Amino acid sequence: MDGVIVINKPKGITSFDVVRQVSKYFHTKKVGHTGTLDPMAEGVLIICLGKATKIVELLTATDKEYTAGVQLGIETDTYDIEGEVLENKEVPKNLPIEETLHSFQKTYLQEVPIYSAVKVNGKKLYEYARNHQEVELPKKEVTIKEIQLIEKKDNTFLFHTKVTKGCYIRSLIHEIGKSLGTGAVMTSLVRTKQGNVSIEEAYTLEELEKGNYKVYSIEDVLPYPIVPVTNELEKKIRNGVRISNDWEIEDKVIFRSFENELLGIYEVENQELKVWKNFASEKKKDIIES
Repeated sequence: MDGVIVINKPKGITSFDVVRQVSKYFHTKKVGHTGTLDPMAEGVLIICLGKATKIVELLTATDKEYTAGVQLGIETDTYDIEGEVLENKEVPKNLPIEETLHSFQKTYLQEVPIYSAVKVNGKKLYEYARNHQEVELPKKEVTIKEIQLIEKKDNTFLFHTKVTKGCYIRSLIHEIGKSLGTGAVMTSLVRTKQGNVSIEEAYTLEELEKGNYKVYSIEDVLPYPIVPVTNELEKKIRNGVRISNDWEIEDKVIFRSFENELLGIYEVENQELKVWKNFASEKKKDIIES
């Protein structure tokens, strides 16, 4: 089995729990997901199978979209509603929520939350937290590409955002709360899109168990041009030979044979195209070379 399954992850389980169920269903250990969702989060979780595990890093690096729920007037150690309450604050009326959200539409250094699996000195941050040890939290550059208020009710609101790789929505909400002066925690989180894959294309684990799902191809989930090639060029691609950029590719390109076999993904380097990942079957490669 080579391809991509898009799961609509439910709340209450880890991303690895989903991987384990998919692995068991397809009887393969060659499985990988492309971006962790916390247990309380739900939505798009892209699972790669077989040869598609070669593109995990590409999918992990794509932009992600979320709908998040927020409660004002509270701060917790985990930045979400399930954490230990550290402080309660009064919430004034007529807060400039929409304007504050728009002020975060930018590129900045975001502090990684201590309840995360990021490692510092070989130790995961949440281990420091659980042992009540002090540690300097690392910062990562993130970009909030879009952020907009969906609805507001009393001391809660809902917003939608599009962010780059590595952005923690919990941290974003914590920072919004600090900016408003009230504190804030995440009450819900739904990943609605990753790259060009939306939640409408996702299947529940129950649908998977019933056989009601679609296996997407590598080309389906990558935003790169697809180019069919001649036999002569096919031989070069199968052997990982550099080729000229006759198609004016700006980033990466997917090459297929005229028999519709996925050959490989090439990327631009010094005005040429070099192999990024080779998918060609070894058996066919031997036949072409003989």
